Amino acid sequence: MTNLKNSVQLIGRLGIDPQVRNFDSGKKMVTFSLATNETYYNNKGEKVNDTQWHNIVVWGKKADVAEQYLRKGSEVAVQGKLVNRSYEANGEKKYITEINLNELLMLDKKD
Repeated sequence: MTNLKNSVQLIGRLGIDPQVRNFDSGKKMVTFSLATNETYYNNKGEKVNDTQWHNIVVWGKKADVAEQYLRKGSEVAVQGKLVNRSYEANGEKKYITEINLNELLMLDKKD
C-alpha cells in the first residue's frame, strides 16, 4: 500500500509533440501535455465535454522511448507521482503541478 501514497494514473492524448531537453550531465528530460476528457450531463440534461490538461515529465530510458515514439495526438496511459513546484519568471513566483512519470503504456494501434 505504500505505493498508493502519491500515485496518479491517467489515460489521454498528447497535446503537443514531446519537448526534449538534454543536460550537460548527460541526463535527458522529456515533457509533454496530456489531455484527459470526461463527458457528463449537467442539471439541464445538456451534454458537457470537460477536458483537463496535465504536465508530464519523463526522465531516463523512458524519456528516450517518449522522444522516439510519441507525437501530438498519441494515446497513452501514464502512471506517476504528483509533484508541485515553484519557479521564478520575470521576478514573479509561479507554481506548477506536474506528474513525474514512472510507467508509460502506448495505446495507439500499430500501423
